[in-house]
Amino acid sequence: MSSDTALYPTPPAADGFAPTGPVAPERPRQVRVLAGRAPARPTPAAALHSVSAVTTVLLALVAIGTMIHEPVLIPPLAASAALVHSAPTLPLAQPRGVVLGHLLGAAVGYGVLALAGSSAWAAAVAAGTTLALLILARTPHSAACATAVIVVLQSPAPARFVPLLFGSTVLLVLTGYAGSRIRRKAPKYPAYWW
Repeated sequence: MSSDTALYPTPPAADGFAPTGPVAPERPRQVRVLAGRAPARPTPAAALHSVSAVTTVLLALVAIGTMIHEPVLIPPLAASAALVHSAPTLPLAQPRGVVLGHLLGAAVGYGVLALAGSSAWAAAVAAGTTLALLILARTPHSAACATAVIVVLQSPAPARFVPLLFGSTVLLVLTGYAGSRIRRKAPKYPAYWW
């Protein structure tokens, strides 16, 4: 009997047969995953907090867009707001992914637009390329793929679009930070800044 077997005795399997090798002790998990089950329902206060925070920040973006006569509220930002305020601990919701992810998506969108023009085919390539870059850059943020699609299909002027996109993503992050500090029991946002 090896020392590993002595330290970690082999428990019998459910079918009564013992596995052939030693079994290491399980490490405690930080997040409990329930296979095949939906996440727990949030409390009414938590749901109201998330919905009101998302609605407030999106209304602020609409107000900014109205004042400068530029549509600031684009669908990817609505998706980002939902991630930041309803799932603030996920890697997809962290500032690095939100800000850098959208900027990468815009850069890819403008690159594909310059090379292939505006078409649904080019938009699909831009979304896939953005996803690849997000993975390589360790900046997961699915909504950024939609930013690349918007750039290819709508061809916004980069001199106006990129600064507005950057400012909007920073505003989303700051409202996520503030919102998580207002409600005592809310998970703190962000889990990491960069």
